[in-house]
Amino acid sequence: MSAATQESQAARAIERLMTLHPKGFDLSLDRVTRLLERLGNPQDHVPPVIHIAGTNGKGSCAAFSRALLEADGRIVHVHTSPHLVNWHERYRLGAPGGGRLVDDDVLTDAINRVADANNGETITVFEILTAVMFVLFSEHPADVAIVEVGLGGRFDATNVIKRPATSVIMPVSLDHEAYLGDRAELIAAEKAGIIKRGAPVVIGAQESEAAREVLESTAERLGAPAAIYGQDFFAFEENGRMIYQDDTGLMDLTRPKLPGRHQYANAAAAIAAVRAAGFNVTPDIADRALEAVSWPGRMQKLTTGRLVELAPVGAEIWLDGGHNPGAGAVIAEALADQEDRNPRPLFLIAGMINTKDQTNYFRAFKGMVRHVFTVPVASSEAGVPNDELAVRAEEAGLSAEPIASVGNALSLLRETWDDTEVAPRILIGGSLYLAGQVLAENGTPPA
Repeated sequence: MSAATQESQAARAIERLMTLHPKGFDLSLDRVTRLLERLGNPQDHVPPVIHIAGTNGKGSCAAFSRALLEADGRIVHVHTSPHLVNWHERYRLGAPGGGRLVDDDVLTDAINRVADANNGETITVFEILTAVMFVLFSEHPADVAIVEVGLGGRFDATNVIKRPATSVIMPVSLDHEAYLGDRAELIAAEKAGIIKRGAPVVIGAQESEAAREVLESTAERLGAPAAIYGQDFFAFEENGRMIYQDDTGLMDLTRPKLPGRHQYANAAAAIAAVRAAGFNVTPDIADRALEAVSWPGRMQKLTTGRLVELAPVGAEIWLDGGHNPGAGAVIAEALADQEDRNPRPLFLIAGMINTKDQTNYFRAFKGMVRHVFTVPVASSEAGVPNDELAVRAEEAGLSAEPIASVGNALSLLRETWDDTEVAPRILIGGSLYLAGQVLAENGTPPA
């Protein structure tokens, strides 16, 4: 059974676990270490690991890394979180010709074995699901495993990998302050916890000099060879191409398929990481990877589907799950680039959860957005009421109103649109929960 659905056996097994165990995070390695020991320490039997942490861009780095390795003919496992529509998205098992999301029966069996080994002891669901990842990746042969950190780094359940092929720290900014601290350098210290003594580390483009200094000093203290963006490698756009350079030379490459200027730095970090892990990246491999890369819910252009049909005819619709001020800034920059190439009126349909800095997310779009529709995030108990979210948008200087759903917002735009005006550009964003909700309702879940 390869087609995952929300009614799958695996989803039902995870729902049962959620009735028994906490849903949130409780940052510690003790519980997951105990569980993994009972399972025979599968984390010690996985393929070489590229371990990726960061506030923003770690999913894109994982997607680029996978594309690069698969373009070289490698068999690649990928673990990412959270999922957008189906739990199976967290586990992509490598296969010749390209990996695929784990089959439902395989995932269900692994969940049940891990739950049995835990024997009802106190643990979080994320820790169980991380143990499931290690079980799956240890039992299916591959050349490399790409493992994305869930939260933070130092005490994240994935941080039981003793010696990664390389660690990667993507841009660090404020997010999850209740768990990680309220200054960039404090958050960077948590992310730096995945750096291992003597193992290579790639430090992606950092917004904060203080954060970068923490990452560099940690690498130096641990004797971890560091490749630092802007110092040891970098990328930029030139004549519609991507130029990448490191100490081996320069590559003149195709523009990344993922839109936005920030994706040049994300792609560069992936190239540096794959090379640091000991794998080959030639210009031909990089070109094929940059053309093939896919990362749903991150500046994803929606062109077909049930929700798309509700929008004004000819509307350009983008979906992005970025949910903090740093993400808002890079999304706004990507939309500004779209505006330069193809001017359209911009509307924002936004839903957010209450742990995020809503006003400063909206502030990134000041002067760009004609109007904001705020919607509930029905798939999260932490969703901000849409009337309250509209107030946050207005505090950021935007025109805003609450509306019942994304579909209602699209329909209202269609009903009221002046056909003499060019069709609008619409960003649906503010939450990965909302992004998943939209992909499900649109009938276009990740595959």
